Amino acid sequence: MPAVGPIIWREWKRIFKLPAHYLVLVVLPPLLFFLYALIYQNQQADHLPVAVWDEDQSMVSRQLLFLLSQSETIHFTRKVDNLQDLEKLIQSGTVMGAVHIPRNLQTDVYSKHPTNVILYTNASFIVPAKLIYKEAAQVIITAASGIIGEKFVKTGMDKNKAMALVQPIRLTSYILYNPSYSYQKYLVPGLITVGLQMMIIMVGVLLLNYEAKTGTMGELKKIAKGSASAVVVCKALAHLSVCWVNLILVALVIFPIFDIGIPGATGKLFVLFSLLALACIGIGLMVSAIIPDPMMATDIALFYTSPAFVFSGFTFPRWAMPWYDQYYANVMPYTPFLDGFFKVYYMNLPLRYAGEEMGKLCLFIVFTWSVAILVFQQRFKRYG
Repeated sequence: MPAVGPIIWREWKRIFKLPAHYLVLVVLPPLLFFLYALIYQNQQADHLPVAVWDEDQSMVSRQLLFLLSQSETIHFTRKVDNLQDLEKLIQSGTVMGAVHIPRNLQTDVYSKHPTNVILYTNASFIVPAKLIYKEAAQVIITAASGIIGEKFVKTGMDKNKAMALVQPIRLTSYILYNPSYSYQKYLVPGLITVGLQMMIIMVGVLLLNYEAKTGTMGELKKIAKGSASAVVVCKALAHLSVCWVNLILVALVIFPIFDIGIPGATGKLFVLFSLLALACIGIGLMVSAIIPDPMMATDIALFYTSPAFVFSGFTFPRWAMPWYDQYYANVMPYTPFLDGFFKVYYMNLPLRYAGEEMGKLCLFIVFTWSVAILVFQQRFKRYG
């Protein structure tokens, strides 16, 4: 116990003295936080450039194009009169999609003949393509129903009965937790937390083996009186405090500035993130204890942490991944953290709903810290 204070104080000084520590833990986090928030400052992709190819040039086609232009997503920027020009605009990235209205659209509609409005989207940009399709499909279906309903009304049918005949079943949807489909509110918290996870592990793999590289292992052994557990615990606590500083910066500065996050969930996020930080520090300490070479340990940490965002299920459901990818996802602490993060932060549920995820993070902590202490104690004994 007498060694706790000196080791923690010594580690704090090393954090702000060694470039490998303070650049990653102190300098880079604020820059990345602001960068992530600024990238998605528009919150959602709207006014996407779309081309028009109107071969009908009728009242119905103009009305349909007017309705499409009123959507937030579709913004008509170009007119074309052939397929070749349309393809060139999409291939060059000038437009994200195109609407082709065929000849005789109005005639076919009034004569009750089926007709096709063709929508071209550039699926190499997955999100814009889906947004354009969603808006166009909704407008065209609504317009078609309106045209049919209007024809029934002209025959003397009551307007409500006509619409009931056109749409016998109506769909009412309620969008929960992110009703505006805001990229900023959804992606930025995830990007920030996965970035912090990578930074914590990248520094954590240097905590023990870097002492030998800098020639300070003897000093550390003397202060700790040969106790590897004192070294592991005190270094972890010192770095946990720096993680708290970064979390405070995110929750009390970044989120309020950009109107991100849920203030009422900050306390729950603090608990969940603290467990993630301790698990990541434990992984770094374990690798640092097992791998004496700092460069090799850093390469292993980079290989381990880089795919965390992809395998965690943030952008693609884990259940749809192959079994071996699901297995790899489960050996990363960010995966249970993300599951709990969705519950207690995005949904603002009580912390008990993340009990299983917190239990998994605690298993990471117990296992990695135990291995780090056992392995490093043997190195400590052998050190002169």
